[in-house]
Amino acid sequence: MNEDAPAPVRKIIHVDMDAFYASVEQRDNRELRGRPVAVGGGHRGVVAAASYEARRFGVRSAMPSVTARRLCPELIFVKPRFDVYRQVSEQIRAIFSEYTPHVEPLSLDEAYLDVTQDLKGIGIATRIAEEIRARIRAETALTASAGVSYNKFLAKLASDHNKPDGLCVVTPKQGPAFVATLPVARFHGVGPKTAAKMERLGIRTGADLRAWTIEDLRDQFGERSAHYYHDLARGICHRQVRANRPHKSIGAERTFDVDLTDEADLLTELDRVSAYAWQRVERADVQGRTVILKVKYQDFQILTRSHSLPEPVEDRRHFLAVGSDLLRGLMPMPKGVRLLGLTLAGILGAESEEQEAAADEREPVLPLPL
Repeated sequence: MNEDAPAPVRKIIHVDMDAFYASVEQRDNRELRGRPVAVGGGHRGVVAAASYEARRFGVRSAMPSVTARRLCPELIFVKPRFDVYRQVSEQIRAIFSEYTPHVEPLSLDEAYLDVTQDLKGIGIATRIAEEIRARIRAETALTASAGVSYNKFLAKLASDHNKPDGLCVVTPKQGPAFVATLPVARFHGVGPKTAAKMERLGIRTGADLRAWTIEDLRDQFGERSAHYYHDLARGICHRQVRANRPHKSIGAERTFDVDLTDEADLLTELDRVSAYAWQRVERADVQGRTVILKVKYQDFQILTRSHSLPEPVEDRRHFLAVGSDLLRGLMPMPKGVRLLGLTLAGILGAESEEQEAAADEREPVLPLPL
C-alpha cells in the first residue's frame, strides 16, 4: 500500500427539506396548499417555519407573529405538531441509512451524508442524491433540496442554491470559483457579529476574503479563525461528517399571551418549560453541567443567566431548581416578561469547536406547543 498516495476525494451530500414544518402541514391539510402558512405564531409568539408562499411576502422563521401578519395579512397560522415532524424525520433518516452509516443530522429537517463509500455501491454522489430525493418524495410526499460536493462547507452552501426541490453539484474544480461569488455572511462559522466586522473591513464576498493574507486575518480574527477563514475562501474544509454527533445544548422556550411580572406566575411557567425541555434531554440521552435561563422582556430585550455545576444535572427536578434559582436572582422584574427559556448546556462528550458553535448547528431550542 502506498502511504504517500493522496486521500480519496470525499463525496458529501447535504439534504435540506423544503420549508419542512409548513410543508408537512400543507401535505396533511389540503386547504393549506398553495396558501401562505406559518407554523407557530399565535397572539404573542414567533414563526417557527413559513411556507414558500409566505416567504414571498418576507415572512421568515423566528419572526414575531405580529410582524409576519403585517407583512402578509392573509397568513394562516397553524399550531406546531412536533411529534409528527419527528415521525417524518425518522422516515427520512431511515432512507439515509440505506445509503451510508455516516449520517450527521443537524436538525429534524437537514443532515450531512458522507457517501465516499456508499452501501449500495452506486459510487456517484449525484446519483445517490437524486435517488434519495426521489425516495423522500415517494415515501413522504415532501420535497427536499440537496447539495453535493467534496466537503461539508460547500455541500451545505450548494443545497440552498436551487431551492426549493433542487439539486446543486460543486466539483473540486468549481469550488474556489463558487465560493468567490457568495456573501461571507452565508459561510459556516461566520456568525452575525463576525459578518458585521468583515463588512466594516470591506470583506463582503468569498473573493474579498481570499484577497486577505493569513497574517492580516490573524491580526483581525486570531490564529485559529484566521486559518479557518483562509481555507473557506479557497473552498477548503476539513470538518468530518460525524454520525451520532453530541448535542451542544438542548432546551425549550415559551412566549406568553400577556407579559408576566409576578414571581409565582413566572416560576409556574418555568416549570412547564423545564418539563418539555427535559423530555428532549431524556430523548437525546445526554448529560450536561450547565443550566441557562433566557428571559425576553416586553420590549424584546433578551437577558440570559447561567450556572455551571461540578457534576451533571441529576434529573428534571434538579434542572428546574437551578433554573428557578437563576430566575429568583432577577426578581423583582424591572418590566414585563414575554418569554422564558431553559436550556441544558455543557453536554458531556460534545467537542468545543469554535466554528461549529458559531454556525449554530446544534439541536435548536424549540418553542412549546401552543
